[in-house]
Amino acid sequence: MSADIQKIAVIGAGTMGIGIAQVAALSGFRVSVFDASADALAAGREKMKGSLERAAAKGMLSGADMAQALSRLTMAASMKDAVSSADLIIEAVPENLDLKRSIIKEVSSFAPQHAVIASNTSSLPLTELAKAASDPTRVIGMHFFNPPMVLKLLEIVCTEHTSEESCQIARRVGERMGREIIQVKDSPGFATSRLGVVLALEAMRMVETGVASAEDIDRAMEHGYKHQMGPLRTTDLVGLDVRLAIAEHLHKTLGGEQYRAPEILRMRVKEGKLGKKTGQGFYKW
Repeated sequence: MSADIQKIAVIGAGTMGIGIAQVAALSGFRVSVFDASADALAAGREKMKGSLERAAAKGMLSGADMAQALSRLTMAASMKDAVSSADLIIEAVPENLDLKRSIIKEVSSFAPQHAVIASNTSSLPLTELAKAASDPTRVIGMHFFNPPMVLKLLEIVCTEHTSEESCQIARRVGERMGREIIQVKDSPGFATSRLGVVLALEAMRMVETGVASAEDIDRAMEHGYKHQMGPLRTTDLVGLDVRLAIAEHLHKTLGGEQYRAPEILRMRVKEGKLGKKTGQGFYKW
């Protein structure tokens, strides 16, 4: 297995996939992105271009850096084209166990023998996902945070089958991307989702019972506990549907009332109020 990672493939051109691809391209990696939806793929490239242009306008990077990042980006026409010459593949599809397993199985059939296969899952069991791969020692969790350009944390998840070399490669890639890295074992919710979801669900229950407004609850955590962003605004960025899926998974696997999704969350998801991506969640965007 080569430790010299040159090309990264990202599967999924949604918010997280494009964000990860942008960070990778800015870090000097060649990047190929694939999505089953051609429309999503085209929209993803435009979204990344717009994000880079805004960053350049704010003086966060130079015009040359922006041009170089875009020159490293390829939108692949097929899964095979995306991963066949990749050294690291990061799947960033929706948080669904069966979907992620099918992606990893397909990636395994096309990826080079040396390639590390990473999942951006925030809560699903890596050991189960790894069973879909031809070589479970190459499967690892690389959990990025939304938006990746702003939030520097990278949660690396190693299973009991993940090779030490795969873990080290993931760390080196994270370091090159300028990430703050933590490493955890494969456990429901890992470290971040397990803690973050409890805080977010309790904040929702407080809104539901009229303890305080979403804005005041968030301000309490931002100014009282120095959180960069309150739990409800964070939920709007993550997506209420994603929060609900994680909560249901943790409640099923860990039990405990702290993981039971409140009715206010279920109702807003049912109404299509999923946060920033739909224009309304706990806030109007």
